[in-house]
Amino acid sequence: MTDVQAEILAVNENFYRAFEKKNLEAMSQVWSQGTASHCIHPGRNALRGWKQIRDSWEVIFKNTKYLEIEIEIIHTEVRDTTAYIVLVERVLQASSNKTIKAESIATNIFEKMAGKWYLIHHHGSPLVR
Repeated sequence: MTDVQAEILAVNENFYRAFEKKNLEAMSQVWSQGTASHCIHPGRNALRGWKQIRDSWEVIFKNTKYLEIEIEIIHTEVRDTTAYIVLVERVLQASSNKTIKAESIATNIFEKMAGKWYLIHHHGSPLVR
């Protein structure tokens, strides 16, 4: 594993820990604040720009009592200032009246800006086995 791959994997891990801890501040440190960022939650429409993305995480966090996330990296690719990770997400989510276990196949795309890697695109799709 190269140093750059290790950096990408660390940012990816920070994204999932922010998600699991329902921490918007930590989430905002990982995501690009630009208008070109995209997020597609499983079964949802595409969100564009940090404001829409942040608002979606805020709703998810507000309506979730507990989150547990396990990831399985399938592939990591780095090219100059762009990198992506393909992975499986296993999410246990508890709200006030139900608990859901779900698996998604996801792609996270990162861009290096001003010497730091940021998440610019997250796309999760339900994984049906």
